[in-house]
Amino acid sequence: MAAIEVHERQGLEASVQTLRVAVGDKFSKVLRFTREDIALFARLSGDENPLHTDAAVAQRARFGEIIASGEQTSAHLMGMLATYFSRAADGVRREMLCLNMNFAFKSPVFSDQDITLQWRVASVEPKDTLQGLLVQLDGTACVGHGKPALIARGTILVKEVAA
Repeated sequence: MAAIEVHERQGLEASVQTLRVAVGDKFSKVLRFTREDIALFARLSGDENPLHTDAAVAQRARFGEIIASGEQTSAHLMGMLATYFSRAADGVRREMLCLNMNFAFKSPVFSDQDITLQWRVASVEPKDTLQGLLVQLDGTACVGHGKPALIARGTILVKEVAA
């Protein structure tokens, strides 16, 4: 390996250490939507599907009760991701940019049901041209006893904020 390649590699490995992002890192939280939360989110996001707001319509439909929109659950997952990778509480000033997100909706999320949101770092690639780390993530939103309601995959860029 050439001296320049070794120096660049050492610099990139140092940025992984500095930003404290490692394969296998996990972070999670539990939340619960009320019927009011579901209706408010639907209204604010412009989602007029009555399955999110009208109990009579929802009772006649496939799931039999009000359900949260997929975008509500995915928005909470993305917000959690942004909060975690933009944190500075550990003394590292970093910023995060979302590059790509994919969501697969597997089962409904009902009101007053615990939802466990979790992300896991699948890979970390130092990217010198972007002056940061490309981080691949796998996410889930699980209800009940771990049944996936949503599966997510994403790519973000994490950079150290210049002093």
